[in-house]
Amino acid sequence: MRLSKLTDKAATIFFWVAGLSIIVILAWFLIQILGGGLSHLSWSFITGKPSESIAGGGVGPQLFNSFYILFLSLLVSLPIGIGAGIYMAIYAGKNKFTDLIRISVEALSSVPSIVLGLFGALLFVNIMGWSFSIQAGAATLALLNLPILVRITEESIRAVPSSYWEASLALGSTQWQAIRKVLIPTAMPGLITGITLVSGRALGETAILIYTAGTSVARHSPFDLQNMGETLAVHLWYVGGSSLAPDAAEIAKGSAALLIIVVLVFNLFIALPSRMIQKRLSGGK
Repeated sequence: MRLSKLTDKAATIFFWVAGLSIIVILAWFLIQILGGGLSHLSWSFITGKPSESIAGGGVGPQLFNSFYILFLSLLVSLPIGIGAGIYMAIYAGKNKFTDLIRISVEALSSVPSIVLGLFGALLFVNIMGWSFSIQAGAATLALLNLPILVRITEESIRAVPSSYWEASLALGSTQWQAIRKVLIPTAMPGLITGITLVSGRALGETAILIYTAGTSVARHSPFDLQNMGETLAVHLWYVGGSSLAPDAAEIAKGSAALLIIVVLVFNLFIALPSRMIQKRLSGGK
C-alpha cells in the first residue's frame, strides 16, 4: 500500500512538472517573439503595402493572401477530407482496399511539406501551366490538409457511441439522415478541432507556398487566382534572408509577432464555438 501511494505521488509530481514545463516553454516562446515584434506593429504596417528598398513597408497584401489561400484550400480539402473520413468510418468494410487507403493516408500525413511543395511545383506550376499563383498554392495546400482531415474525421465519427447510430436507424432514419442529424453534430467538436489544427498549420506554412505561390504579391486585383500570392509566413522568410529594405530586421520581427497573434486569434475564434457546441450537446453540464 505504501509503495502504491509513493508511486501515485511520484506520478502526480511528474505530470505536474511536465505540464508546467510546457507552459513555461510556451510563455518563453511568446515573450521572445512578441516582445521583439509588438513595438513594430501599427495600423500602417498591418494594412500597408510592402517596400523592397525603402523603409516603412507594410504586410497588408501578405496578410490578405494568407487568409485567401487558406480559404481556397479549405474549400477544396474540407468536403473531400470529411467525406472520405465518413466513408472510412461508416461505409468502408474491413478489407485490403480500405487497409491500403489507411496506409496511404498515414504515409501522406507524414510527408514533409517541402516534398509536397516540390510535387505541387511539378504538377500545378509546370505540367498544368498555372505558374506561380494563388491557385497553385491553394491546391497544394489542400493536399497537405487532406490526410489529416480524413484521419481526424474518421476518429471523431468512430468516437460517437454506437448506440446513437443504432437508435437513429431503429427509429426509421436512413443512413444519410443518421449521419447528417446524429453523427456529424455529435462529432462536431472533434471536427472543429481538426479544422483548427490544419488551419493553423496552413497559416504558418512556407515551404509549399514558396514553390507554388511565389514570393511576390499582386499590385492590382488581389482576388485573381492567377496572381502570385506571397503569404505572411513566406514574407517573414523572405525578409529575414533576402530583403534589401533598410528596416528588414524590424519588418521580420513585426511579421513574426503578427503571425503569432493571427494564429492565436484564429484558433480562439474556432475554439469558442467548439466549446459552445460541446456544452450544448452535453446538456449544459
